[in-house]
Amino acid sequence: MIALSTRSQVTMKLKNIALMSVIAVLPCSLAAETRTPLHDDWQLQSACKVTADGASISALQFPTVEWLKTSVPSTVLAAQVKAGVFPDPYFGTNLRQIPGTSYPIGHNFSNLPMPADSPYACGWWYRKQFDAPALATKDNRLWLHFGGINYRGEIWINGRRIADSNSIAGAYRTYDFDVTDAVIPGKPNIVAIKTTAPTEKDLGINWVDWNPCPPDKDMGLWGAVDLVETGPVTVRSPLAVTHFPDGILSKADLTVYAELHNASVNAIKGIVSGTAAGVKFEKSIELAAHEDQTVVFSPEQFPSLRIQNPQLWWPRQMGNPHLERLTINFNSQGRASDEQSVNFGIREITSELTANGSRLFRVNGQRILIRGAGWSQDMLLRTDENRLRDQLQLVENMNLNTIRLEGKLETEDFFRLADERGILVMLGWCCCDHWEHWSEWKPEDLNIASASLRSQMLRLRHHASLLVWLNGSDNPPPPDVEKAYLQVEAETHWPNPILSSATSTPTKVTGDSGVKMTGPYDYVAPSYWYYGVRFGGAIGYNTETSPGPAIPSLSSRKLFLPDPEAWPPSANWTFHNGSGEFANLKVLNGAMEAVYAKPNSAAEYERIAQTMAYDSERAMYEAYSKNKYTSTGVIQWMLNNAWPSMIWHLYDYYLDAGGGYFGTKKACEPIHIQYAYDDRSIVVVNSTYADAPNLRVDVHVYGLSWNELYSAQARVNVAPDSSQRVFSIPSALYSGAERIFFIDLSLYDDAKHVVSHNFYWVPGTLTTFEWDETDYTHTPAARHEDLTALTHLPLAQVDSQAEIENTQYGREIHLHLANKSNALAFQIRAAVRTSSGGLIAPVFWSDNWIELKPGESTILTAQLPQGDNSTPTVQVDGWNVAPVSLNPISAAATR
Repeated sequence: MIALSTRSQVTMKLKNIALMSVIAVLPCSLAAETRTPLHDDWQLQSACKVTADGASISALQFPTVEWLKTSVPSTVLAAQVKAGVFPDPYFGTNLRQIPGTSYPIGHNFSNLPMPADSPYACGWWYRKQFDAPALATKDNRLWLHFGGINYRGEIWINGRRIADSNSIAGAYRTYDFDVTDAVIPGKPNIVAIKTTAPTEKDLGINWVDWNPCPPDKDMGLWGAVDLVETGPVTVRSPLAVTHFPDGILSKADLTVYAELHNASVNAIKGIVSGTAAGVKFEKSIELAAHEDQTVVFSPEQFPSLRIQNPQLWWPRQMGNPHLERLTINFNSQGRASDEQSVNFGIREITSELTANGSRLFRVNGQRILIRGAGWSQDMLLRTDENRLRDQLQLVENMNLNTIRLEGKLETEDFFRLADERGILVMLGWCCCDHWEHWSEWKPEDLNIASASLRSQMLRLRHHASLLVWLNGSDNPPPPDVEKAYLQVEAETHWPNPILSSATSTPTKVTGDSGVKMTGPYDYVAPSYWYYGVRFGGAIGYNTETSPGPAIPSLSSRKLFLPDPEAWPPSANWTFHNGSGEFANLKVLNGAMEAVYAKPNSAAEYERIAQTMAYDSERAMYEAYSKNKYTSTGVIQWMLNNAWPSMIWHLYDYYLDAGGGYFGTKKACEPIHIQYAYDDRSIVVVNSTYADAPNLRVDVHVYGLSWNELYSAQARVNVAPDSSQRVFSIPSALYSGAERIFFIDLSLYDDAKHVVSHNFYWVPGTLTTFEWDETDYTHTPAARHEDLTALTHLPLAQVDSQAEIENTQYGREIHLHLANKSNALAFQIRAAVRTSSGGLIAPVFWSDNWIELKPGESTILTAQLPQGDNSTPTVQVDGWNVAPVSLNPISAAATR
């Protein structure tokens, strides 16, 4: 019999689903020298086409001529797309041509049964031949690790069943099977895994209304598979928890945890030892046969774990995200059995309720205003480390400090990069399917949910970037489920705050959450964020909110639409909207026609929509920044998309940044000057944790004809992490005949360097809202503001020149812009493209979607993607600026 084992607590929790032979989690990487990734040379086939059983399929001689070649991790559909079985499902309406995609467009497929004629109603077999190493000692064990199986599975090795579909259930669980007695060292071995998709009554992976759900419901081996050799005692999930006694940061108390498991049939005595931030510790322990034990090293027992003058981990906004190393090993009779090492940060994250009941987070005792956005994985769960790195760089470039994961619990690479870059991560379970249909749960569902939570707690708990875990999303769990979750979190020593949900709904178990999820999710005018405090406006902590649609550029649309310039938008366009209430863009379109103009082409539509996104995204973040810490956090819904989409992103699926991105980047700059729509005040926000003394504020207000209406200067000393009102523009200014006010703001330091610059186009009469008609999508306008005159601005002459040079970070373009006319150049956009107009992305611009006053000049810089060797052109245009295409010249030639 195969000597499989399980954590005793997991066994107790999961006895109803026959997990007596499973170690439910392998939360972090085992020693690198013992791990063999089983990544390549897999084969895939539908169980409807294979009538043999697992014993036959996992035999060496089993024929697989017609099987699909793939790698792992990969869902079934992702493997088929990569092999060319289906054309790109992201292009046009190709997704609807894939068999099994017969569910109604716009519906949440996770809540619908798999169509009976779907090829994914069958199970799918993954099969691989591998060589097993000879064990280093006779007592060593060989483990087969699965990082994620969606949803159920059965595992066979060399004709022997290792686990069945009762043992393997749950998309977010990880598994580690002792296969020592099933493999043949030094010879070819066969592993075969049959996977089945989640039903509408399972705790799977869902996409809510963000985008369609793939027809296979992301079934398959979506996590890594590894062969791991250890000694008889394994070490897992090392964790170092920080506490600053008395709030003094010069001394940090570390408590170290690790999970040990004795896989042998004999009791074992040994020494657990390790280092944390260079400090050594050890103790002797004894483990009974098959015993699990959590080993703890406390500073009370090991005074060396009281670290003097530690180097701390901070979010990038607050300081240096310094990481230390934690290593724990187990030795018995002088022989190493297992060793684990992880990076960790010496930091303590806490939360509290403010006087107005808002959830406030602190890092190392310092308050932080959370400014973030919601993350999505690729719809087919495909991974690309370079793409991941680029996306986190885009987040950093926008000056955001937090990413929210609603479900979509990312790879180790994601969390490692977040740790290294100092980006906080807010994470938890997803809404809107069986995960929150608690009234329909059976006992097995609570068992699977608890096991899934345990897997993720132990996998993730050591990461410095983790801000908070949410046990629910759109709803808090009922008392029995919440208590079960809290018990798992206590047992796994989760070191960070926990919230019951992303909503304001209190629970009987943990009380008030201190957060709100009041929307909006569709377009609202910029002033909404200041006046709409009863709803999504700037008070409290809004866990998801957005001004809605975000129309990709023409270069991006060419990559996913057969008719990227269609006007009016075709069915191909609308298929790439959201679903449910977001299946159309009528709110944005109505506001666009009322406030600006009715567009006559796709190009006009894109241009106006991008400006609207810039203006409202900027206002959202600025309103929350102005009101800190009456407001304590805001999460834009969303940061990115799972597939090419017309809604909810700050950069598009192809990593091209548009107006919303640059409005966010402007609003969240470290020291920032801004205009407040509610009281016409000029505000300086310091998001750094250092004084900003003796800054000069310059304010100029112009009319539509560029006639100066008002100017003022002031000196201001801005305290760390503060929002400071400087003065208000006189209200009498707005009572005249002017319809639109251009407000130009500059902030200078003592050396007369520009610290911050901001420019607004403000209507004489702001939008008024039908507050009583508010629903979860948005608050409708009772009367729209009027900015139609912006579509008739006089033409501005902008001279432009582009230079390119090589730097240590890659190629960089310097774009020189000079307004040679007497007219304002409004919303100038610069884009780097190929010579044929193709997309180059991501491009990291210093600024974009800018204005140039008459006679004003500036230089924008653009960092091109590393490794990109295409011949770039720079496209420049604006609302009243004629488009030009520039061929960059060598910067060296201009010197």
